Amino acid sequence: MMERQCDNESMIEPPFPEYQKPPVNEVVCGITFKPVEQLLTPYIGVLWEEYKSSYPRCQEAPPLLSLTETFGEGLTRNKPEFAEMPPLPRVWFLNSEGNGIIQVQRDRFLHNWRRLNDSDIYPRYERVFAMFLDHLQRFQAFLDKHHLGEIEAKQYEMTYVNHFYKDEGWTTTGDAGRLFRDFKWRDEERFLPHPEGLNWRCTFVLPNKTGRMHVSIQNAESRDDSRPLYALELTVRGMEGDGNLSGLHKWFDRAHEWIVRGFADLTDIEAQQQLWRRTK
Repeated sequence: MMERQCDNESMIEPPFPEYQKPPVNEVVCGITFKPVEQLLTPYIGVLWEEYKSSYPRCQEAPPLLSLTETFGEGLTRNKPEFAEMPPLPRVWFLNSEGNGIIQVQRDRFLHNWRRLNDSDIYPRYERVFAMFLDHLQRFQAFLDKHHLGEIEAKQYEMTYVNHFYKDEGWTTTGDAGRLFRDFKWRDEERFLPHPEGLNWRCTFVLPNKTGRMHVSIQNAESRDDSRPLYALELTVRGMEGDGNLSGLHKWFDRAHEWIVRGFADLTDIEAQQQLWRRTK
């Protein structure tokens, strides 16, 4: 059990929240790095061979824009720094079930786990991070083998997307307070009806400015049957150590802690116990 000092008094760190039925729908671990300009299109097919036994499907997508956290200036959005070279498409390698995705572009590497069916069980953070780290190390080994360059990290990122379906703790937008403890729609007689939708965003700075957590809550629909839901997304972006990945593990552990404790802080305790079966 961890302890911390505050105002010269010993304080016990609260238990790390755990749930039997967490509402996690997707987890993304990623890294942004200095563009690997030698990673030309023909190498992507060769790279696929490194993962193909477990990720036999392939898709293309537009490259993601660079998102860099700065302090004192807020979030900066920059186009990918590809020098004078044309942008390389973002390539997806998908596993057979479609719930595991490796994403590669010249300045980005990500791994997604996503829930596609009710039978898909969230594999927990330790397993998700281990998969990301293994795939990243294989990517660096591929770059070394073909003399394409080193990964010079600029930023890490982790995202958790949680889905709360209609009639599971809420029915109308006016019920948002049943899920999110900071929301309350007054029920007394008033001019305005219940809001049609909800779109809320907020940011939080991590200790020592090692990152920033972005939180959003908005109405959405499920992919398969268009069932209404609330999507709670928590994304942490930042950096620990220098660009040689020395602080990667420590940073992701901290990001995960902020996401899990942030989820517990934002959501209603009764919903945590009744809907998601909180055990700690």
